[in-house]
This record gives sequence, structure tokens and C-alpha cells, in this order.
Amino acid sequence: MSESKKYELTGETKQYFGATLHRIRAVAAIASIGVAAGDLGGWIEGKANLSQKGNAWVSGNARVSGNAWVSGDAWVSGDAWVYGNAWVSGNARVSGNARVSGNARVSGDAWVYGDARVSGNAWVYGNARVSGDARVSGDAEVSGNAEVYGDARVSGDAEVSGNARVSGNAWVSGDAEVVWFSHVGSEHGTLTVFRTKECVTLSRGCFTGTLEEFEAAVKARHGDSQYGREYAALIEMIKVRVASWPERESEEAAA
Repeated sequence: MSESKKYELTGETKQYFGATLHRIRAVAAIASIGVAAGDLGGWIEGKANLSQKGNAWVSGNARVSGNAWVSGDAWVSGDAWVYGNAWVSGNARVSGNARVSGNARVSGDAWVYGDARVSGNAWVYGNARVSGDARVSGDAEVSGNAEVYGDARVSGDAEVSGNARVSGNAWVSGDAEVVWFSHVGSEHGTLTVFRTKECVTLSRGCFTGTLEEFEAAVKARHGDSQYGREYAALIEMIKVRVASWPERESEEAAA
């Protein structure tokens, strides 16, 4: 018995970075994302790039090439490009001008969008979000409800997970260079500590700034209250932790 199909290759092709890409057309409806039978989709190099099973789809001007694989209920849209040996699976979304390449994996309910790049052996999964001009590379992992955005860089063996928020000019290249504390303060939020190109930075709610600025803001708002004392204890712990982080100059020299 022949395998049922949800899409076919049309006769429309284009060249993209040395590869011949084919426009796809749905032959069966994918109701979950509003695709009707007969709708044109995005571009793939061949049928080995997009599963005929599940609700996986490539739409708009999105491209999937090389040995890349889109499966499950994943959706690649906009001007996104998935290539190399990358996999996008589960309920993951890759959209905007995002790029996923190398041996990277995007899975679960993760979403990579904007001008974000995920490459190398990096893995983005869970409910994680990578957006803006963020870069996740090397063997880095972003998971849970974590968000990496802005001009942030996460690389090496770094792991960003839980409810952590890494943003701005963050530069996290090792598993010791980001730390977060959940259920803190009067709003029971998450306090994230990470390194930027210039300094160690803290993010909590609407606040993003240096350790000194955060300490001053806590004293001004909470004083010697219970929350003030809790934050003071965390600040002392943070000072001990970041003192062990290597100097940035040595990392840049090694890059």
C-alpha cells in the first residue's frame, strides 16, 4: 500500500546557495495551521526535508535544504531557513528571518524567530524562545520557559533553562556564566544573572542593570523588609558566584 501524502512538489524551482529548491503544494488539509488542500507552501530541496506524516509544514518563503528535517507538528514559515543537518520537530516553530543550521535541534514547543540563529550542536526545546538577533551555538542548550533575545549570545556548554531571561548584549559561553533564582521578591518572579560584553547584568521584571544598580534599587524599594533581606542574601551569593567567572579578555583571545 502506498504511503498517504500531505504534500507534493510543484514544477516551480529556484536556486538558493547552490541548491535547487522546489515549491510544495498541500494535497491534504492541515487544519491546525489553516492550510487547505491545494495551497502552495514554501521551498524544500527534496522530500527528505519534510515529513509526509503529522502536521509539519513549510510555508511562505521559508526554505529547508541539505539534510535538514522538519517533522511532527513543526512549522517553518516566513523567510526562515533550516539547513545543514538541523532538525525541527514536535510543535516547534521557526519563523521570521531565523536560521537553524549545523546539527542544531529545535523541538518541543520551542520557537525561534526574528533574526535569531541557532547553529552547531545547539538544542532549543521545551517552551524556550530565541528571538531578536540572538545567537545560540556550540553545545548550548536553551530549555524550559527560558528566553534568549536582543543581541544575546549563548555558546559553548552553556545551559539556559527554567524561567531565565538572557537579553541585551549578554555573552554566555560556559555553564557557569548564567544563574537564576525563581520565586523571589514581592512578585515571586525570576532573577537572572548573566554576563554582557561590558559587565555582569541582572534582570528581574522590568529591571535590567548592573549588580550595583540592582543593589541600590532593592535598598530604595524594600529597605530592611523581609524582601530586602532576602535580596541582600541573594546579592552576596551572586558576588561570590560571579567572582569565579573567567576574565572576558581571555575568552576573546581564544575565539
